[in-house]
Amino acid sequence: MKKLQILGTGCPKCKKLVANAEAAAEALGIEYEIEKVTDIREIVKFGVMLTPALVVDAEVKLVGKVADVEQIKDLLK
Repeated sequence: MKKLQILGTGCPKCKKLVANAEAAAEALGIEYEIEKVTDIREIVKFGVMLTPALVVDAEVKLVGKVADVEQIKDLLK
C-alpha cells in the first residue's frame, strides 16, 4: 500500500492535488492511503517551503504545483 501525503494548508490548489492524486492511484489500481498534512511545522519537516506538495512513501515527489492525473500516475509507478 502506498502512503500519499498532500502537504498544504487546505487551499483550492491543495484540494485539487488531493483529487488528482486519488484519481491517479485509482486509475493505476493501486492500494493507497491518503493523508492531508496541514500543520506548517510538519510541512517544514519535509523540507518543503512551497505548497501544495505531494509525498509518496515518505519521499517528496512534487513541490509548489498541482500536477494533473497523468503526471501523478508517472510519479506513482
